[in-house]
Amino acid sequence: QAQVKESGGGLVQAGGSLRLSCAVSGRTFSRNGMGWFRQALGKEREFVAAITASGGTNYADSVRGRFTISRDNAQQNTVYLQMNSLKLEDTASYYCAVSTTPIATSRSSLYAYWGQGTQVTVSS
Repeated sequence: QAQVKESGGGLVQAGGSLRLSCAVSGRTFSRNGMGWFRQALGKEREFVAAITASGGTNYADSVRGRFTISRDNAQQNTVYLQMNSLKLEDTASYYCAVSTTPIATSRSSLYAYWGQGTQVTVSS
């Protein structure tokens, strides 16, 4: 069984930046894609970004150009989400997940392990 732990959330002003981190323990997922999803209050969970084991990336249109997902090559179980130019609408709980596939998929059903989430609040 794997444990997924996000960190780095917080309160930031619009236009600011935050960097989220995700550490996975219990198993090695060097061949698995990893992703970030978010869920705002009263809304459904949505895809944010994903990365393959080799570094290929996939982004939601709403964050492309502002967010960057990366993976620690030395520690394949660690993934980051650099969030720049944050907007009010980025406020949400952000969840890290490990895919059952090697691809950077946006389909949440293809992710088997999920963290508890970290809150990101963007203020005006």
